Amino acid sequence: MSDMIGKVGLVTGASSGIGRATALAFASRGARVALAARRMDELESLKTEIETAGREATIIQTDVSLAEDVEKMVDHAVETFGRLDYAVNNAGVEGELQGIAEFSEQNWDRVLDTNLRGTFLCLKYEAAAMLELGHGGSIVNVGSVNSFLGFGGGAAYAASKHGQVGLTTSASAELAPQGIRVNIMCPGITDTAMHHRIRDIIGDEMFDTIIQNSVHLGRRGLPEEIADTIVWLCSDEAGYVTGTTLTADGGFTMTI
Repeated sequence: MSDMIGKVGLVTGASSGIGRATALAFASRGARVALAARRMDELESLKTEIETAGREATIIQTDVSLAEDVEKMVDHAVETFGRLDYAVNNAGVEGELQGIAEFSEQNWDRVLDTNLRGTFLCLKYEAAAMLELGHGGSIVNVGSVNSFLGFGGGAAYAASKHGQVGLTTSASAELAPQGIRVNIMCPGITDTAMHHRIRDIIGDEMFDTIIQNSVHLGRRGLPEEIADTIVWLCSDEAGYVTGTTLTADGGFTMTI
């Protein structure tokens, strides 16, 4: 498909997993893509892959917990391509799994700074750029099934993901009259590095049991499946969708 030719998408956490797949999905539909993450080697490799396919990409090293980094990221995308149509706020960390009575403030701060503060900062500067450019846009925050479900040891992660829902609905209410749609896409168990790290902690047997007993489709999602859903939310095909929480989890939350 080439229905996004001439448009520009910005993706945070683009160095791997869902972010990487989303950048490739944007490029496949013709969009020029600004790639942001902390790991430059992975961004360089992705940029090369996109350009080899005949599309345009630019990269910028970004820590989304830092306001100056986020402001530079958005400025770089606009200065490079002249516009900003789509933004996907995907960067996130799971932190260490710790019981609530032993949960360290450092662990809490790291997760909330990246996942919740980072989403706020991205929304702030992306919205400002889109308002100044005056052609509307679409922003998708990437949440999780833990945006509505907590789990033992994951207080900070669940709190940060719950918070993203409030940010999304508030931003949607404010920005919709200016033609900017804001939604949150919540993936379930997906074949990414984060989920492999969790598998290493809880063990293959337990992880597979959770999938078999709790996921209607009986398997993990693929990053490409999540990316296609995100890009659909950005596209004109979802032109009447804003302020919503869309879940792509294979039926997981229907079982809990």
